[in-house]
Amino acid sequence: MQRRTVSSPRARSVLAAAAVVVSAALAGCDGDVSSTRTPVVMGGTVTIATASETPSFNPYSQFGLSLAPYAYDSLVGVARDGRVVSGLAESWQAGATAASFTLRKGVTCSDGTALTPSGVARSLRYAGDPRNRLIGARTALPGVPFTVSADDAARTVSVRTASPYSFVVRTIGLLPVVCPAGLADPGALDRRSEGTGPYVLSGYASGGPYLFTRRKGYAWGPRGAGNAAPGQPDRIVVTVVPQESTVANLLLTGGVNIAMVTGPDRARLTGHGLATAQVPTVVGLTFFNERSDRPLNDPVLRQALVGALDRKGLANVAIGGDGAPARHLTAPNSLCYADVATGNLPSHGAVRDLRAAGWTKNAWGRLVKQGRPLRLRVLSSADFGSTLPSVAELMAVTWQALGVDVDLVGESRNAVVQAMYGSGDFDVVVGSSPGPQLPAQLVPYFSGPPSSGELNFAHVTNPAYDRFVARALRSPGSAGCADWNRAAAALLRSADALPVADGTSTVYGYRTTFSVAPGGRILPTSIRLHR
Repeated sequence: MQRRTVSSPRARSVLAAAAVVVSAALAGCDGDVSSTRTPVVMGGTVTIATASETPSFNPYSQFGLSLAPYAYDSLVGVARDGRVVSGLAESWQAGATAASFTLRKGVTCSDGTALTPSGVARSLRYAGDPRNRLIGARTALPGVPFTVSADDAARTVSVRTASPYSFVVRTIGLLPVVCPAGLADPGALDRRSEGTGPYVLSGYASGGPYLFTRRKGYAWGPRGAGNAAPGQPDRIVVTVVPQESTVANLLLTGGVNIAMVTGPDRARLTGHGLATAQVPTVVGLTFFNERSDRPLNDPVLRQALVGALDRKGLANVAIGGDGAPARHLTAPNSLCYADVATGNLPSHGAVRDLRAAGWTKNAWGRLVKQGRPLRLRVLSSADFGSTLPSVAELMAVTWQALGVDVDLVGESRNAVVQAMYGSGDFDVVVGSSPGPQLPAQLVPYFSGPPSSGELNFAHVTNPAYDRFVARALRSPGSAGCADWNRAAAALLRSADALPVADGTSTVYGYRTTFSVAPGGRILPTSIRLHR
């Protein structure tokens, strides 16, 4: 862990250098497609780099969700053009409060048993049971209670929500399905896979690598995809490489075949014949701890801190060049995306309101209220993006100029997550996110009970947001976009969150081709190894 209280001269020099150079939702099934023209290799091994280790492979856990597509399938997928396409379900029907999925014939689990509608229903119930505290599943499921039933004879699984929900198919339909053998012993899912997916987790070591081995006879992927096409690898090795500079070196030398790079190392990967696919992201998505015993429970103070920031300067640091300030809490390719930041984020004038709210400077230039100085604990992690510590540092420098004492802390991803969902010992968290594809997937982070195990770790209470969300949920799909954007605007006006920059990450392939789904995940059945 790195901790320091920022001193302005040193901080400014670090940030000037950074400015010169420069992470829930579920993946769909189609995306940007990489390309290369060399012949394919039969069988073989593809190595994929990831920034952080995976402490649990349970696809409903906070960390296991990211690797789930290798070993687990979902009922449907989403194509690049936004259409829902087949997965385990060959067809489906949906309304405002119900959906029905008809399963394909012949789907089998990795242990050889047939997957039945009853098995799917059991998996969905387990994922949705709040007593199981499955954070990964909660980020993907509807934010309203639901019930599940099955008809094995008709091959159907039916879902009914307690109140209208705009995206039943695009939430429940995209959840990984765990086979009955996995639900019989959920604890074992941390270290083994029990799904219907194209690969099986066959090797694990603490800190990586993680080995997936290709299944035989798989033929029920997105749009009926299989895993036996020429060039599809027999083995996928996921290796943990925390530093992007090391990732870039490995891509250039063939030490890894596929990896995502977000920061300045992308410049030296250009012109080397690597396959590429672009992933829109929200860089520097920032949360403020509004718990009653933390200083940022004060909305006037939050608005002043956000209003004081140089958003263009932050975006430049976040992107490593000429950055564009973020216009939404979601990425530019998401449903309902629009510019809701302009005209809704607090302006610099919000700083003038501090005195009226009881904040003044003492003899040493420190901001105080009722005699107590303001001190903020600001967390960031290079595991979420190489530029984020510099983004946090620029924020700290700006807030110091207001008279704030800033404890700037660089942590591992796991430590930041523990502070967010466990100890609550933070005031500001600077993160990065591909941004959910559906505005409804933001709701549990900004609404609902902030108790232990819930997703509203920042203790946000925003009645205007809740009101617009309730209206939006009554409209199907994109018909509710106007209300979804009014809801997002309410969060920005109250400084409940701050997205820093609209950016892109790049997925690179060394002698491989692949498709990247929304959110940056690789579609396993699309991977091809080339000579």
